[in-house]
Amino acid sequence: MAKKTTKVGGAKGKKTTKVGGAKGKKTTKIGGAKGKKTTKVGGANTKGVVAEKVQEVTLTIDGKELTVPRGTTLLQAAQGAGTEVPHYCYHPGLSSPAMCRLCLVEVVGAPKLLPACTTTVADGQVVLTQSDDATRMRRGVLEFYLLNHPLDCPICDQSGECDLQDHVFAEGREHGRGREAKRVLGRDDFGGDVLFYGDRCVMCTRCVRFMEEIEEKPLLTVVERGNRAVIDTFFDQGLEQSDWAGNVVDICPVGALVSKDFLHKARAWDLEHTSSICPNCSQGCNIELHTRDNLVHRMKPRTNLEVNGHWICDYGRSRYEWLNRSDRLEVPVVYAEERNKAMGWSAALEALKVRIDELGKSSVKAVVSPFWSNEDLGAVSGLVKTLGGGSVVFRSPRAEEEIALTGYEGLARRKALAPNEAGAELLGCARVGDDAGQGGLEDLADHDGVVLVLGDALDDQPGGFAPNATLVVYLGAYVSSALVSADFQFPVTTFAEQEGTFTNHTGRVQRFSPALSGPGVARPAWLVLGALLGALVDEKGPSTAEQAFGLVAKAVGSYQGLDYETIGAHGAPSGALVPVPGD
Repeated sequence: MAKKTTKVGGAKGKKTTKVGGAKGKKTTKIGGAKGKKTTKVGGANTKGVVAEKVQEVTLTIDGKELTVPRGTTLLQAAQGAGTEVPHYCYHPGLSSPAMCRLCLVEVVGAPKLLPACTTTVADGQVVLTQSDDATRMRRGVLEFYLLNHPLDCPICDQSGECDLQDHVFAEGREHGRGREAKRVLGRDDFGGDVLFYGDRCVMCTRCVRFMEEIEEKPLLTVVERGNRAVIDTFFDQGLEQSDWAGNVVDICPVGALVSKDFLHKARAWDLEHTSSICPNCSQGCNIELHTRDNLVHRMKPRTNLEVNGHWICDYGRSRYEWLNRSDRLEVPVVYAEERNKAMGWSAALEALKVRIDELGKSSVKAVVSPFWSNEDLGAVSGLVKTLGGGSVVFRSPRAEEEIALTGYEGLARRKALAPNEAGAELLGCARVGDDAGQGGLEDLADHDGVVLVLGDALDDQPGGFAPNATLVVYLGAYVSSALVSADFQFPVTTFAEQEGTFTNHTGRVQRFSPALSGPGVARPAWLVLGALLGALVDEKGPSTAEQAFGLVAKAVGSYQGLDYETIGAHGAPSGALVPVPGD
C-alpha cells in the first residue's frame, strides 16, 4: 500500500509531498539532497553552505519519524518538524554553551536528560520532548529562574515578546513557592543605547557571546560566580565603543537589556511589524519597521543569511526619525499668477501635460535621490526620454570608512550612506557633488530647458532654483525652500509609505512594504509619473508597484528575468557586475 511522506526543505525551502515507501509510516525529511543548498544553524558565522554530499540519519521525535542531515542538533531537528523546544542560551547565530538547561529532552537509552541545543542526531534515536521527566525538569528550571526574577512585567519593555513569559505561561507552576525576599541589583548603564536590569537577567550569556564571537570586541563579561554571577562591562569600557551593540538588546530573551531610545515608548502588542529594507547605507540590511499611530518607533533586524544574517548596525537602527518628519508636502501645488495654488491630482497633471505639449521636445536635466525606489527612478528615466532626452544625476552622502562586523563576513555599514545607489547607476544616473551629499548642481541651476527633481529637497541650494528653466517640476516628500516657487510641486511618498525595491551594493534586488500612510494625497512617484507618461504617449500607466518594476526590468538588462515573485521576501541577485568585497 502506498504511504504518504512529507519532505521539508530541499530547493527553495518548499514543502512537497511524495507518495511511496514502506507501509504505514510517515517520514519528515529536513534538509536537501546531494548538491542542494542547506543551511547550517549554529556557530558564530551562520551562512548557507553548499554540500557536495549530505549524509542523512533517521530518528523519531515525539513519535514522528524524521530524516535530517548528520550533524543537525536535536533542537534544530525538532524545530524543522514543527516542535518547539524551549530554550534561552541557544541562538542560531551564536555558539551553544548549553548552560540554561531549559532545552533538556529525554533520549531513550541515555542515562539522563540531554541538552537539545548541543546533542546531535544519531540514526535510530528516539527523542521525547514532552515526557514526564522532560516537562518536570523544565518546570523546575523555570521555577529556579523566577526565584529572583522581579514582577516587572507591567513596566518591562520586553513584556509581550518575552520568552520567559511564554514559557512560564505554557509550562510553569501556577504559584511560586519562594518565601525569601528576591535579590535586587538595580539598573546599570552599559553605555551607548543599552541599559541593563540585572534583576531580570537569566544568565543566558547571549550578549557576552555576541560581543566575543560576532563583533569580536569583548566589552561584556560574566563577573562573580554561582548565585552572585552578573553581566558587566570592564571598568570604563562601555558599549559606547561598539558599533553593533544594539544587537544584544535584540537577542536578549528577557527584559534584562533594553534600549534607551525605546524605553517606555510603546507596548510590544501595540506595534505593527512591517518587512522593509534599511535605508541608511548600501548594504541593504533586512529589517522590520515597528510602527504605531502612523509613526516609526524602532527598527529591528529581519533575518536574511545572504545579506545581514540576524544583525544590523547601530548607525542604521538609530536613524529612523526622518520618516516621522511633519514638514511634508500634502497636496499638489501649481505656481500660477505669481502665487502657489493647491489643486487636485487630475487638474495638476492635466495642467502639466498642457505645459509639456506647449514646450514640445526639450532638453531635460533631472536630479533624483538614491533614497527613492527603483520603480520611482525608472519612472523618471522614462519621462526624461519621452520629453526629449537629457541627463539624470543624484547626490548622496559618503562615510570615510566602512564599519565591518568582524565575525560575520560580508556585513558592514558601507561608505555609501544611501540604499539605492546601485539601482540609480544601473538606470544610467550619475553621482555628483561631495561626500556630504551637497553641490554638483551648477549645470541644473543654469539650465534653460526642463528641470525635474525627485526626492532631493536641495537644502544646500538658494531659493528660486533654476531661474532660467522653462519648466521646473518637483516631486518630493518634504517642503523645499529652494523649490518653493517651482512650477509644479507634487507630494510623493517615502519608501516607508509604499511598496517597491532597492538594489544593494552587490546588485541584490530586495523588496520593501508600506508601513505608514502617506500624508494628505501623497502618492508614489512611479504612480504620478506613470500617469503623466501614459497621458503623453496615450498609453495606460502602471497601477501597481509590481507593474512599475516590470517596466524597469524591461529597460535594464540586469533586471531581466526578475519580478516580485522571484525577488520574494529575501531578495534576488540581479545580473549586474558589482564588485563584492573580498573577491
